[in-house]
Amino acid sequence: MKHMWSSWKKWLLLLFIGVILSVSINACNGENSKGNKAELTLVSYMVTKAAYQEIIAQFTAKWQQEHQQELIVNETYGPSWGQTRSVIDGLDGDVVALALAIDIDQIEKAGLIAPGWETEVPNNGIVTRSVVGLVPREGNPKNIKNWPDLAKDDVQVITADPKTSGGARWNFLALWGAIAQTGGSEVDAVQYISKVFQNAPVLPPDARTATDTFFQAQQGDVLINYENEIILAGLNGNKVPYIIPQVNISIENAVAVIDQNVDKHGNREIAEAFVNYLFTPEAQRAFAKVGFRPVNPDVAKEFASQYPQPKNLFTVDDLGGWDGVQTKFFAPGAIFDKILAGMNP
Repeated sequence: MKHMWSSWKKWLLLLFIGVILSVSINACNGENSKGNKAELTLVSYMVTKAAYQEIIAQFTAKWQQEHQQELIVNETYGPSWGQTRSVIDGLDGDVVALALAIDIDQIEKAGLIAPGWETEVPNNGIVTRSVVGLVPREGNPKNIKNWPDLAKDDVQVITADPKTSGGARWNFLALWGAIAQTGGSEVDAVQYISKVFQNAPVLPPDARTATDTFFQAQQGDVLINYENEIILAGLNGNKVPYIIPQVNISIENAVAVIDQNVDKHGNREIAEAFVNYLFTPEAQRAFAKVGFRPVNPDVAKEFASQYPQPKNLFTVDDLGGWDGVQTKFFAPGAIFDKILAGMNP
């Protein structure tokens, strides 16, 4: 009997120690979001850096004031496709903001983001919009006015590579729509885009590098890029007139919480608060100041004169939606690969 009571005491002692250890481990797992300091990692594409640096400063100050907790937001920027691949391969981000909704879908398919992420975020996850712009050289010596001018024999075009850049995919779709959305056939669209890419001396890996290639390296006669990247280049001293073609695509940029990572880090509350903050008037104004078209209706009205609506604005849904677009244009052996193969027989 005495031996049995001793065994029970040992069992109870071990149980007590186990409970204490469990509580301690859970506390450690949640240390990213509890205590005096917390961390969050944002994974985004190249051209968003200026906007997010201002927004992060706003959000961390607000979080500190409301929660009496210091928040450190780590940032990583790169080509949208590359960032997508990095997250899938183990980059430990908490929030992902990418050029294409389909990039976030790829992270979902890898099991890191729960299905239906669009419904968990305001505006179906679309946090900013833009359109495609054309930047000629100062004085416009090649007389660039619209899409057809990019196919002239004496015009060199700078655009990023659709294989690596989300912005370049938007550029490609804008070029396609310039023909296909105005009565031209698909054969006409392929011929036109083939000529434009024949006029490209290089294909930089992302939209920011394309900007640097045009302005800093002084390559090319015309730059195709996000309107927001063109506006930011102007704010940074590269002030040249630019053209927003009236036939254009509505660029939509998405954001989501990386569910598996925030649950592992114990900072879901912070990640969701940060994503929701991106849709507030304060954050939307910060986006708008550096060239992004705001999705908040009230802020959009404030900036309406800066961002006039093109007359013929189509969307990726008009081209079949992202799954259809990916298969038709950008999958291995699809239209873009065939265009490149025709240029390099």
